[in-house]
Amino acid sequence: MTVAEMGFAMPAEWTRQEAIWLSWPVADERHWAGAKHSLMQAKFAEIAAAISHFENVCINAPHRDHQSIRAACLRAKINERHLHLFDHPNNDVWCRDHGPIFVKHPQTGEVAVTNWGFNAWGGKFPPWDLDDAIPQRIAEQLGIRCFPGGMILEGGAIEVNAAGQLLTTEAVLLNQNRNPQLGRQEVEQLLRDGLGMKEILWLRGGIEGDDTDGHIDDLVRFVSDGALLACVDPDSSSTNHKILLDNWNDLSEFRTVAGGSFDMLEMPMPQACEVPGWRLPVLPASYVNYLLVNDGVLVPQFRQKKNDQRALAVIKEIFPDREIVAIDCLDLVEEGGTLHCISQQQPAAGC
Repeated sequence: MTVAEMGFAMPAEWTRQEAIWLSWPVADERHWAGAKHSLMQAKFAEIAAAISHFENVCINAPHRDHQSIRAACLRAKINERHLHLFDHPNNDVWCRDHGPIFVKHPQTGEVAVTNWGFNAWGGKFPPWDLDDAIPQRIAEQLGIRCFPGGMILEGGAIEVNAAGQLLTTEAVLLNQNRNPQLGRQEVEQLLRDGLGMKEILWLRGGIEGDDTDGHIDDLVRFVSDGALLACVDPDSSSTNHKILLDNWNDLSEFRTVAGGSFDMLEMPMPQACEVPGWRLPVLPASYVNYLLVNDGVLVPQFRQKKNDQRALAVIKEIFPDREIVAIDCLDLVEEGGTLHCISQQQPAAGC
């Protein structure tokens, strides 16, 4: 039987959560060495502390680093009761993509792990063997069932609502660097079978500078079963203008499960974030890469006062009953992502 046939489905991110999972920065020359590693440790500790004031935060890292991680988190004033460290060695920090994608049975309340393959976004950043092993390790640590996904899939490539609709991009899931043996129909069937989805909605591509080839969580997010928050860039000279306009037009044609149009909400992009001489000419900075937690929203900021404040106002209007927490992510986005990219939510068990 498939995961869907057993009654499981991936919950929407706004449903009640047990924990947020992070993978701690690795100190090596391939990532953040020296002062940059210290900077990123402090940033991850800040993010972990922010999460801990709403719910549990679980961290993947080799055991030898646990003492220093705990110390960094305590300096950031974490709620220590909500901090949980796991001896899960990792290659990189992008837990959204290499971590487990959790599913839940709505009748029994059982939570399980789905374990999809991970190949570092088409083999771009080897090695990835430790990251690929993390979903199985987490399932074993939690004592919950683990189901194989059947293809390469990163969590940042998909966005779901509670009605069984899934958004993704052709640029990622139909890319030959992921699953060259699979066509659109085969990919859709695996998503239906493995995540309990009813309908797959396709956009074309992603924003400039995205190492992932075009993850959905930099483009558009479900904010309810009938509403979408989508990035726009009115500057016609921007490298992102056309793709975001094309995506907006495609999103406008999609229909809810009830058959109506989605309520379309705009999130303006920040000004282009650039680091002279860096491998990415334009950093993939996006305000929709926010993270929902229980009763809160963590929102990335890029040291652009006017744009940052506007993004916070948009999020506050959409989620008026949640506490909004601004997190400076300019240093983090140099490596290719922000808050949603580094995290993976675990739904709360029970009905």
